[in-house]
Amino acid sequence: MEIQGYNMPEDLYYEKNHFWVREDGDLLVMGMDDFAQVMAGEIVYVQLPDEGKVLKAGKKFAKIESGKWLGKVYAPVNGELAAVNEELETNPGLINDDCYGKGWMYKIRPADKGELENLIHGPEAIEKWILEDIEKYSKEG
Repeated sequence: MEIQGYNMPEDLYYEKNHFWVREDGDLLVMGMDDFAQVMAGEIVYVQLPDEGKVLKAGKKFAKIESGKWLGKVYAPVNGELAAVNEELETNPGLINDDCYGKGWMYKIRPADKGELENLIHGPEAIEKWILEDIEKYSKEG
């Protein structure tokens, strides 16, 4: 689904700070959405915490940097960090090139998959949220 030039797949779940989540068997795959990577510009660093780290929904667990921006990564659900995308250590620009594919960031073992329902999901909800954020960020800039 494209919203004002941003590619926002409607089958994904979104955390309000612009990270997407997709179910992958027992795990959840997480990455930065198209809106965030465009706003951030070229990603130069992604923190890859140790696997096994306990995650608490809404709490910061990693950092991400671009040439002009320093951001925090928040856990979308409660759970445990199951895997990190090691390729981002040497090539963080994968997020800019393919944020929904090769540029995935983390895999999470959720405590309760039902928590996905707390995230932004479905075409109407995604569109409303993105349009509000486009307006909010255009005023700030």
